Amino acid sequence: MTDHSSSDLAIVLSGGGARAAYQVGVLAAVAERLPGLTIPIITGVSAGSLNATYLAAHRGPLALAVKGLQGEWLRLTSDQVYQLPATGVAKTTLRMVVRSLRLRRDTAVHGLLDTRPLARFLTQVVDFEGIDHNIASGRLKAVALSATSYDTGATVTFVHGAADVPLWERVQRVAVRSRISVPHVMASCAIPIIFPAVKLDGGFYGDGSVRQTAPLAPAIHLGARRVLAVGMRAHTMIASDLLATTGEYPTAAQVTGLLLHSVFLDALDADVERLERINRLINSHPPGSALPDGLRPVRLVQVRPSRDLGALARGYVPRLPMLMDFIVRGIGGKEERGADFLSYLLFEPEYTGLLMELGHEDAGAQWGKLESLLAERAGA
Repeated sequence: MTDHSSSDLAIVLSGGGARAAYQVGVLAAVAERLPGLTIPIITGVSAGSLNATYLAAHRGPLALAVKGLQGEWLRLTSDQVYQLPATGVAKTTLRMVVRSLRLRRDTAVHGLLDTRPLARFLTQVVDFEGIDHNIASGRLKAVALSATSYDTGATVTFVHGAADVPLWERVQRVAVRSRISVPHVMASCAIPIIFPAVKLDGGFYGDGSVRQTAPLAPAIHLGARRVLAVGMRAHTMIASDLLATTGEYPTAAQVTGLLLHSVFLDALDADVERLERINRLINSHPPGSALPDGLRPVRLVQVRPSRDLGALARGYVPRLPMLMDFIVRGIGGKEERGADFLSYLLFEPEYTGLLMELGHEDAGAQWGKLESLLAERAGA
């Protein structure tokens, strides 16, 4: 078995709730074709941190790790990720309003949904001690998960890696050395207001996508020269779609879906464009001359859905737990315009299995580019 690996290869797994199942399909296509591949730098944010942590902690080869991850996603259901709080969403929302008006100060509100089921799931399926094992064996250089500090507004990247891996500090971005555990994953996944904040080292953290303007940066700081990034936004939109109108007042689900898009999808696309501009600048530099500010070229391949993941969620509302189904319908989530919102919460095998199939198909369609990136060795 050929080991197509080197210390400069990274995978970047972005956020997107249940949409992160798409990443697993992409990984499956890679593992089938390059079963000896090791990925020494793994970064994740939001739901992508679940996949990143599982891969970093698995003690077997990539093929076995991805097969296990596929199995967990196919067993995962919404009630294993979140449940309605005992007080109910309506009462919880009212408590939030009352508290914000300072009419009552005795009861803190910790998110519209209770994510303790996800914490239990992670404890059961992720071998966190495997991260140290893989670092010691040389298969893993570092795994990095990002979360947002509610105290400072900064994006904090928790880095679990070899002793010599670099840390960094930039404007509103900082890396800290950590031992990745369940709370780090939970913090990275904590969608504001919907999921509760998570306490880490005395501070409270939420979803890492909220303020992360440079999602490729952690991988590059850790030494990546080749990056596979898996996005969540379909590339099928054409210019005329940007001005399309329906003439109908937006539903709550439609508005929420748009806000979630801005959190989970926009930053990666913008950062990819920025990296491509830097690479063009470097390539235009005279051969042999020093590059400005220590810049170095970084090869990048981004795999994106060929179909709209929100559109694929339409019709799956009945798969949600009954009370959640009722709430989603009530805010317009069943309507075509609310499908994007639904897609973030639809942790159901019928939907996530479809996303894995699509990811596998899309990676296969781009295999020429992927093979060139992944099979290249350092310095080649």
